Amino acid sequence: MSKAMTKTQLVAAVADAMGADKKTAAAAMDAVAAVVTREVASGGTVVLPGLGKVACRTRPERQVRNPATGETMTKAADKQVRFAIAKALKDSVNA
Repeated sequence: MSKAMTKTQLVAAVADAMGADKKTAAAAMDAVAAVVTREVASGGTVVLPGLGKVACRTRPERQVRNPATGETMTKAADKQVRFAIAKALKDSVNA
């Protein structure tokens, strides 16, 4: 298994693909992250073409068990961020 690409490596690769400098690529990536965060936090869904879909899902209140003590307790309702991978990405990885 290969090592994960760092942010610096990703910025360099995006800058190369865009034909731009690293500062512009970093600003573009930060802007995309900010827009996705804002939209998902407000309950929306963002589709990243070719990659997948980021959405926020509300989980209801539920019973959970503390593994250390075995005690059952109620966990409050919360939100969970989900990422569904696009079929095109799955197909390209499995080709």
